[in-house]
Amino acid sequence: MNRLRLLGCLTGALSVSALGMAQGTPAPALAAGPPLLLSDAIRLALDNNPDIKVQNFGPAIARANWVAALGQFDPAINFNRSASSSYGYPSTPEPLPPLLANTDNYSLNLGGTLPTGLNYSIGGTAENQHGLFNGFTGDYATFAGINLTQPLLRGFGLGANLVNVRIARANRTISEWQFRQTMINTVTNVVDTYSNLVLAHDELGIAQRSHDLAALLLTQSQQRLKAGQGAQSDVTAARARVAENDESILLEANAVRSIENQLRELIGETSFPPDRPLYIVYPPIPPEVTVDPANDYEKALNNRPDYQAARLGIVIDRASDSAARNGLLPKVNLFWSHGYNGLANTLTASRRMLETEDFPSSSIGVNVSIPITNATARGTARAARLTLEQAQASLREMEANIAVNVANAASQIETARQRVLADQNADDLANQALKDEMNKFNDGVGGSTVNSVIQQQQFLIAADNSLASSKAAKIQAVANYDQALGTTLSRYNIVLAGPK
Repeated sequence: MNRLRLLGCLTGALSVSALGMAQGTPAPALAAGPPLLLSDAIRLALDNNPDIKVQNFGPAIARANWVAALGQFDPAINFNRSASSSYGYPSTPEPLPPLLANTDNYSLNLGGTLPTGLNYSIGGTAENQHGLFNGFTGDYATFAGINLTQPLLRGFGLGANLVNVRIARANRTISEWQFRQTMINTVTNVVDTYSNLVLAHDELGIAQRSHDLAALLLTQSQQRLKAGQGAQSDVTAARARVAENDESILLEANAVRSIENQLRELIGETSFPPDRPLYIVYPPIPPEVTVDPANDYEKALNNRPDYQAARLGIVIDRASDSAARNGLLPKVNLFWSHGYNGLANTLTASRRMLETEDFPSSSIGVNVSIPITNATARGTARAARLTLEQAQASLREMEANIAVNVANAASQIETARQRVLADQNADDLANQALKDEMNKFNDGVGGSTVNSVIQQQQFLIAADNSLASSKAAKIQAVANYDQALGTTLSRYNIVLAGPK
């Protein structure tokens, strides 16, 4: 990908999630495919994600628009050639016939506009009038010099004339921030979806473990019934537990396939056949994160692309407001011209007069235009001012939302860490409780029943699911924290290349 460069390695892996199915359980089609690390998934998303590909055009388009805005100040060479014929009457009274007069005009100049609003033209003109009145001989009037027109009120200054350039320049930077936001969102979605896929595999493994425990209890209940130590109701309860787990395995297997399709879509795949082998995924190692409440808010304001784009939006609104206020002023244009004239029967002779500067010509004046109601300009100015005030209020609202977002994301980090510790302790205790209950059940003493064992199995499976969920939540809490601070790309050593 021409705008991206990965530096270093991304987060690694630990162990493969379980996919095996116990004997006697309906086996979903979950053939193991190639391994996929989180780093691989992020790299594939950066290269192939359709949202990134679409947004990647934005900076190049905005840069082209900025160049186009600068082009309004490019000088231009202008050439004009025209010919006309007309009849005129002599100064003596009729019935003298009208006289034919032909006029040829030529002009060549270099002209343009400066950022102050000054219009300039440097060049010359030539006019040849001939007809019956002069026997169709040449009569060349030439001029060479400079013409300047400078607005003094409306259209004067950088604010009025650079508004399109300033807007285009701000839009160019906004597009780069928007591309960065797309990158952050995509990487965050990949991390969240990858961790959800690991969780789905874990939950499938937990469902399989629950089925194996239920199948073992069914076998033991049948053996106790044969030995005269149990009841048929115990066998029935154990068999019902096995059937219940068969359904759970099917549902969890379908969840694995569904979440993997979400991940495949994020990394740019467009085909999702139901029989494709599944990726082998690995539990990511949660990065070590130090929450810094004193600096996190300022870091978010400096790094979040949505906030930086909003600030640049105010730059655009300020430029529009300045130009609109300038449009309220009357037109007062100062014009000045200076050059030299020539008049001869031939073009060469007339041009020679320009070279010798025999006949200088100068003019200066002012044009004034004052609109009566100026309704258009007043409406435009009011709308521009209100748009600016709205953008400023929206930015203040965004700052408050960012503060809440950062605080919540930071609290999720500690909550997720504590949750993993609590769930791990609960899972250890549930394993021990089931072991103790099974010992009592197998010994035939202590009053343990099939229902008691099933209850402990349910406690254990619930603890297993909570632990798997909290581990995924810990990964996602870090991803959400990075997204809230705008530091996702630096977390994974992703550097954006310069514009195309």
